[in-house]
Formats: sequence, C-alpha cells, structure tokens
Amino acid sequence: MTRIVLGVQYIGTGWNGYQKQPDRNTVQDRLEIALEKFACTPLSTTCAGRTDTGVHAMEQVIHFDTELDRPVQSWVRGVNAFLPESIVVRWAAVVAPDAQGLDFHARFSARSRTYHYVLYNHPTPSALLAKRAGWVFRPIDVERMRDGARHLIGTHDFTSFRASGCQANTPVKDLHELKIDQYGDIIVFTLRASAFLHHMVRNIVGSLIYIGIGRQEPGWMREVLEARSRDVAAPTFMPDGLYFAKIEYDPKWKLPQEASMPLPWL
Repeated sequence: MTRIVLGVQYIGTGWNGYQKQPDRNTVQDRLEIALEKFACTPLSTTCAGRTDTGVHAMEQVIHFDTELDRPVQSWVRGVNAFLPESIVVRWAAVVAPDAQGLDFHARFSARSRTYHYVLYNHPTPSALLAKRAGWVFRPIDVERMRDGARHLIGTHDFTSFRASGCQANTPVKDLHELKIDQYGDIIVFTLRASAFLHHMVRNIVGSLIYIGIGRQEPGWMREVLEARSRDVAAPTFMPDGLYFAKIEYDPKWKLPQEASMPLPWL
C-alpha cells in the first residue's frame, strides 16, 4: 500500500465547503470522483483542514492510500483531466513512513496552519473582487486593528470566536501570528496557528473590523477574549475573502509544497 499526498487548490465559490455532504456538491466529493475516474477504483481522502461554503484554498493538502503503481506526476495530470477549472491538483508526492515507522497524516502531521483574509475597503464594491474578497464600505483604520490584534497572540481560550457547532475537543489554541497588511484599498489579514476552531478566523476578522471602523476600542478585543462567550464578539464575517493558505509540516516528509503563493490581485 502506498500513501499519496496531493496539494490541491480551489475556489470555494459554488461549492458547499470541502467536506462531503449528502448532495455531493463539495470539493471533496468532486475530487474523489476525479480520483476514481483516473484510478478506476474508489479512493477515500483525508484533508489537512475542512473549509466552509465559499472559502477558498491556496494549498489544501490531502492524502490517500492505494495499491496502484503509477508515476507520481500522473496523479497531477491524470486527476486534473477530470476536475472542473475551479479545483486543481498542483503537486503530488509518494510519502513513506518516517524512521520511527510513523505514517504521514495530512491533518495530524501538521505543525501549523495559515489563513489569509482579503478585504476590500472602498465606498462601493468591486465586480472584479466579487466572491474573492470581503467588502466594507466604511473607512477602516488599520492601526487600530493592529492594536486590537495584539491581544490575541499566544495561547488562549478562543471560545468567544468559536462557532456554536464547532466539534473541536478544546477551545484553547496557540495563535502564532496575526498580521494585518494594507495595499491601497486591499487589507490582508494573515493568521497562523497550531489549529483553528470552526469560524474562528471569520469571527476574529469581524471583531477587528468593528475596531477598525471605530465601533469598538482596541482594548475591547481583550474583553471579548476573556469573556469566553460567543455572544460578546462581532457577527461572523462573510466567507468570500477567506483563503486556506498554508499547512506547515516537518521537513522530514519532503513534501513539494510551494514556498509562497501570491494572493490574488496583489
């Protein structure tokens, strides 16, 4: 049995998230249909992290096991031949167990995950950025948001930013980085953590926007965090600008991950 790992990129618009659903209109469903057509046998996949409806992935990582013996590059070209243009396999790798005999696992071998949220801040929306970026028409003060973001760095109980249906075992996560960059009318939030709760990024972004538009003061972010109540934070922000950007693994797995992927329109 061989473990194959794929790097997959997709635009989430039009898909009901990554994970399988009964109506089969998900990225995972479509990807496994393509894998079955190429391999001529069903293949069950495991991903690094599930994404919601409308959320995009710059580099999702999945793995599956197969007894087929095919050139590794054929898993890229062959599977892509059966995929729509909104889903693309970028790379493939055969990953053997490590020196201790442990198998690679797309989810459990991950050291950290990075998300970007792309926000368009302008009085009117952009047709070119529709479904690819969030939008706020009120002027945003980025420095105020940066002041608020500092309260979230580190290991905390993020219950206030957790969706009610979140199935994570614990709300305690280690947020390694929360960076906010501005490029004209585009604001990019970059969040890197050991793992994320359901809707955690969108809930944090929504609360930071409250600070940026002057509805709350930067210190309010610490109050929200310490309250450990979803009721005190801002509403969940739109999914359009959220990108699952990067998963970090131990170099021992020798995955051909892309060193960096430019954000759209930047």
